[in-house]
Amino acid sequence: MKSVKETLLERRSTRRYERQHISQSHLNLIYAAIRNTPTSYNGQQFSVIDVSDQETKIKLYELTNQKQIKTCNHFLLFCADYNKITTIAKAKEIEMPHFVHTADGVMVGIIDASLAMMSAVVAAESCGLGTCCIGYARTAAPEKIAQLLKLPQGVFAVCGLAIGVPREVNDLKPKQGKELVIHNNYYRTDDMTSDLLEYDNRITQYNNTRSGTTSNNDWASHIIDYYHEAMNYKMLDALRAQGFDIIK
Repeated sequence: MKSVKETLLERRSTRRYERQHISQSHLNLIYAAIRNTPTSYNGQQFSVIDVSDQETKIKLYELTNQKQIKTCNHFLLFCADYNKITTIAKAKEIEMPHFVHTADGVMVGIIDASLAMMSAVVAAESCGLGTCCIGYARTAAPEKIAQLLKLPQGVFAVCGLAIGVPREVNDLKPKQGKELVIHNNYYRTDDMTSDLLEYDNRITQYNNTRSGTTSNNDWASHIIDYYHEAMNYKMLDALRAQGFDIIK
């Protein structure tokens, strides 16, 4: 097992995997870490679909164009989930407020599911497994993915996680420095432009010199290109289809 320091500070995304299966003991640890995730109110407003069936993984790959989904051993889809609490509310004849129709309700589900995914990442990486978080599982074809994985009303996909025995060890990608991430007592008020430009240059250098496929991508333009692409997503429509109609 890796140490906490190794697990957190040496983590990198793995997109190529061996065909080797994940041991049941490692899976049990990942499941236990997911279950022990801290959640809002201890409401546990999330569920996880563990996809190991290769045919289903291929269908998910075809919807998202993310090759690591079909090559990983297990693909976990982390979902915001109000179906469980709604079900028990009916059984106990408790009036269920329209929390799912509020921005906070959606945010609570997303936060819980995201925390659960990070629990899985840490557990898997500590076992020497490779992981890759996949946001396209939420945005590429949300209605079709919901139909494929039979997500009921009150449940929507937040993010996916590919897990497997790594075939490669990628270079460690530079992250923003402490001065850009950690703000002491209040958000920094000085001009952070020079720090951002320095980080942008470091990303450009990394992309030019990393092992494997190189590119001339900087940080700012590359991320903003993703934002432009995301402007075409219809996430509100997808949320409404799953029973989340945000009214406030």
